[in-house]
Amino acid sequence: MSKKSKEKFEVREGESIDDCLDRIKAEGYFPVRRTEEPIFAEKITNGKAHYEPIKRKIVFEAKLFEQNTNN
Repeated sequence: MSKKSKEKFEVREGESIDDCLDRIKAEGYFPVRRTEEPIFAEKITNGKAHYEPIKRKIVFEAKLFEQNTNN
């Protein structure tokens, strides 16, 4: 079974960005794009809801190092 040419890798809970990059490299990919999304929590104050960022989700899009189809 061959690997996908593109893959997404999310930085896991408790994992550093460097650890995620090492995991990407170990699986034979290299990062080409990084995206960040804020994660919000709903807070209710005086009966009104407002949203506060509590953390962020970091996702790397990666491509395969080599696509050797001669094997």
